[in-house]
Amino acid sequence: MIDFIVAPLEYGFMIRALIGSVLVGVMCPLLGAYVVTRNLAFIGDALAHAVLPGMVVGFMVGINPAIAAVPTGVGVAVLIRTVSRRAGLSTDTSIGILFATMFALGLAMLASATTIRVDMEDLLLGEPLAATPTDIYVSLGITAVVILGLFALHHWLLFSSFDPVGSQIFRTRTNIVDYAFLIMLALVIVIGIQVAGIVLVMAMLVIPAATAYLLVRRFTSMMVVSAMLGAAAAVTGLYASYHFNLPAGPAMTLVASGIFALVISFRRRAPI
Repeated sequence: MIDFIVAPLEYGFMIRALIGSVLVGVMCPLLGAYVVTRNLAFIGDALAHAVLPGMVVGFMVGINPAIAAVPTGVGVAVLIRTVSRRAGLSTDTSIGILFATMFALGLAMLASATTIRVDMEDLLLGEPLAATPTDIYVSLGITAVVILGLFALHHWLLFSSFDPVGSQIFRTRTNIVDYAFLIMLALVIVIGIQVAGIVLVMAMLVIPAATAYLLVRRFTSMMVVSAMLGAAAAVTGLYASYHFNLPAGPAMTLVASGIFALVISFRRRAPI
């Protein structure tokens, strides 16, 4: 059992993968707590797909794709809110429009870029074992920015999440907070793509937070528990990926889903 845990850590790539996985396992559920409360589960999947053009530009010009994806993610997050307000559309509708448009643009750019070779499987499903030191530094920087943002805006995020009607009294400040939340969400998704991939990053965003929602009553406790569950799922999935030759993103998702299924089963039996 000890060898099962310690042996992979002899390799530098595994240590980097572990650091990246823990960061994603913690940060995605922290933002996911607000996502679940606001009924915005679809937004994680949309933003993950929408940053593809930025990643392609990174591949084309020879810079780290995670760094290149940051301005794209921030721009799309701002556009979601702007389109929703100016066009009078629901947030879900704006998300759907930009999700489809940006992902189609990214695929078109990939098809026309003959000078780059991208492994679409790693892009879609994640490959934490391929994380470079630069990836880890970028992830740590983004994590620090998002944690500071959550600390500074937590009160207003709670207010607008649980009392959206009342928060309209402070419309200007609420709009700024909503923009900031979408930007932080985009940043976290950028670091999540490396580990869980474009397709499955939404799972790490939503499933641990939804599980925590079933276990606790206080929102702050929900954030803490979801982060713990996310980190556990990420680390367990990473080890399963290493030892059993599984893709990392699906392995993490299956672990998180298994925990959710156990909680659901326990809750159903509890009243008996």
